[in-house]
Amino acid sequence: MPLQPSITQAELPVLRQYLLDLFCQVAYKEGDFTLSSGQHSTYYINGKQVTLHPEGGAAVGRMLLSMLPSDTQAVAGLTLGADPMVTATSVVALYEGRSLAPLIVRKESKGHGTQAYIEGLTLSPGTPVAILEDVVTTGQSALKAVDRIRDAGYQVTQIIALVDRHQGGAELYQEKQIPFQAVFSIRDLQTRWAELAGK
Repeated sequence: MPLQPSITQAELPVLRQYLLDLFCQVAYKEGDFTLSSGQHSTYYINGKQVTLHPEGGAAVGRMLLSMLPSDTQAVAGLTLGADPMVTATSVVALYEGRSLAPLIVRKESKGHGTQAYIEGLTLSPGTPVAILEDVVTTGQSALKAVDRIRDAGYQVTQIIALVDRHQGGAELYQEKQIPFQAVFSIRDLQTRWAELAGK
């Protein structure tokens, strides 16, 4: 699969459209699904089909990096969904002259050794960290990462998601006074999916 030059060089609006189309082509499905939150849904979004895609991962890294304030020093997220996102964003940052530490937050503490919840470099207390999430539904997954990052003594500056399903996540983050933004809303995906499907 040859790399599309536009992914590494494209302007952000072109990159966003590429990601939207990729989500519709490989990640968005309609049917009868049970989500990790336990809710039933008529559609499902497997974000890893985009974040683990050779060109999709690079595009995700570039897009997320563009949304981070310049004082952000680390990106973190709950394993497994955020793992490729924090890695891609950190690598893209290096190519753009920034140092951005990737942190992976375990769902349970490591069962041996340091018993750590967080994998990655040990940073200074108060380090500004952005939490990354592929798909936000109720918002609970990213909050687990927020709690672990704060417990480690770091400052959570915001949560950024690739897709917001508009099922309570944004409201929860507002209630917790955590700034939140998403690259796409579920309406963006469903509208474009219908266009591509000729519906």
